[in-house]
Amino acid sequence: MRKRDVLEHLTIGRRVAEEESDELASYFVETDQWRKMLTGEVDIIFGPKGSGKSAIYATLLNRSDRLLDKRIVLVSAENPRGAPAFRDLVTNPPASEAEFVSLWKLFTLSLIGRALVRLEVRGEAAREVLTTLHDAGLLPGRLVTLRTIVRAAREYARRLMHAESLETTLNVDALTGLPTGVSARITLAEPSTRQRTAGFVTADELLELANQALLDAGVTVWILFDRLDIAFAESRELEARGLRALFKVYLDVMALRAVRLKIFLRTDIWRAITATGFREASHITRQMTLAWSEPALLNLVVRRLLRNRPLTDLYGVAEGEVLASVDRQREFFDRLVPEWADAGRNLRTFEWLVGRVRDGTKQAAPRELIHLLSRARDVQLERLERGEREPPGQLLFSTQALRDALPEVSKVRLEQTIFAEYPDSKAFLQALEREKTHQTSKTLATLWQVGEDTATAIATGLVELGFFEQRGPRTNPSYWVPFLYRPALGMVQGSAE
Repeated sequence: MRKRDVLEHLTIGRRVAEEESDELASYFVETDQWRKMLTGEVDIIFGPKGSGKSAIYATLLNRSDRLLDKRIVLVSAENPRGAPAFRDLVTNPPASEAEFVSLWKLFTLSLIGRALVRLEVRGEAAREVLTTLHDAGLLPGRLVTLRTIVRAAREYARRLMHAESLETTLNVDALTGLPTGVSARITLAEPSTRQRTAGFVTADELLELANQALLDAGVTVWILFDRLDIAFAESRELEARGLRALFKVYLDVMALRAVRLKIFLRTDIWRAITATGFREASHITRQMTLAWSEPALLNLVVRRLLRNRPLTDLYGVAEGEVLASVDRQREFFDRLVPEWADAGRNLRTFEWLVGRVRDGTKQAAPRELIHLLSRARDVQLERLERGEREPPGQLLFSTQALRDALPEVSKVRLEQTIFAEYPDSKAFLQALEREKTHQTSKTLATLWQVGEDTATAIATGLVELGFFEQRGPRTNPSYWVPFLYRPALGMVQGSAE
């Protein structure tokens, strides 16, 4: 088989986990972090964009049957792909953080209620929960979408927050399940004696009843929250308010043995919502931050390569034998690429690749590494299709193909992550086009036409985004642009001073 034939069939995977959820199971790396999640030791998963949060989320959903055997029921609080369920909250948001807290609790109750119906849970506690949710128009049918459930919870929370009394009346549309005319009996404040007699109950009490119903059935419900960065991307202020409220609800729910909220969130967003103060953050202990060492990244890449039968046939290897040790994985990868990718020969090729996708936090995410290798495959195939020679010996990739792959990765990262999510930074970064890669507050002040103190403040923000790596003493720092962003801006190696 020719190398061109192998490259034509070679698939290293998609950059985004949501686009390859069906394939993830075949090459998902079961790390210690994954096992902690699976055993329930961890509820909150932090990680940079592209670090694998959504891969864990998708793999959990793919293995829901295995978890059900352990009496754990997975409930997705967000659509794994397509339009986010929380998108409407941006155009019609809760008016306060307290209203957001109410919304999250009601939304959680709706999802638990649907699970109780699906599992056919019986008993007094389950009956009371389901009756109360039904009367409030918050018990969704099997075909009701998550977006509709969010809307119902938002409208109910809003009416409770703004009603002059607890005798709020809501109606329920038969098709959508949205409130339109039933007497609401779920409250935020403690009901009076008369209201208790009439059947009023607080949202917290209803959560406790739902927890009891699940305990009676011997079942635990995990409610999974992902893609929160997409849902609130258009408003950082709303994002901070909504996510602080969600974490407050998480802490309230922690006391419940049969209900667990599992939240997947980017580290930069977590830093942003805690930057102005969030006292509850110190109580969030069941969390982990995803980080990838070079051996872990190598294992991930090799697993994906080994799923290609033409490739393993060409090199005469078996998947199990290669994965048996780190040394064999490295030996296999090294057969595919040149020993050195840089003329300076300071780093072997794999380390060079990882170095090219690290951002200013010194973290390399699987997403960019997969993108880089996938693009190198395209470049190499294009070269062969033009009639150029195959790489010599056993090599599948040439040095030039690897180097030519980086500009696209750099462009996508800059435009789809930094520019798209932090548009206020765009003008400052564009001013760095064709400039030197090592800057100071003084040189940046000249480029940006601002005062030196202002330049330092802007640069500090870009350090937090991972665009700059801060170097030198704190009293007189300098700012270094990682290789990841240089091609997109056409930057030149060297110091501006």
